[in-house]
Amino acid sequence: MREAVTAYIGVGANLGEPEAQVRTALRWLDELPQSQRVAVSSLWRTAPWQASGPDYCNAVAAVSTRLTAPDLLAALQALEARAGRERPYPNAPRTLDLDLLLYGQARIASPDLTVPHPRLWARAFVLVPLAEVAPALVPAHALQAVAGQGIERWASGGASGG
Repeated sequence: MREAVTAYIGVGANLGEPEAQVRTALRWLDELPQSQRVAVSSLWRTAPWQASGPDYCNAVAAVSTRLTAPDLLAALQALEARAGRERPYPNAPRTLDLDLLLYGQARIASPDLTVPHPRLWARAFVLVPLAEVAPALVPAHALQAVAGQGIERWASGGASGG
């Protein structure tokens, strides 16, 4: 059997009821085969980044998984589809966005998957919650580099997801 790897998943939504969508997605992560959610950040509010639409609700989850990175990506995309995700144009508002940010120490560059996520270090809405669940992975200078991007805790607080 494959050894488990810790993967970090960005979770976000800004259509419908974003907080409810994110909390539901966090519960769905518990249903992934050969996987277990091991940590989740607080919920965070951010304005759309290089996009338009309502504010986003964001979080990061750590998942211990035996799935390969491509299989995990496929499972995440199936969850997005389950939530009604449509992709009419790049950076369109969305009911659910699940990004595979990190997959253990892997470096992957394929037509379908790039890990670490190619814009990981440019986004406060990823780095702040990632630093909350895995502080050793996010250096202080990375957080300083995105400090000008508005981010605040979601009013209702934590993201137990269940």
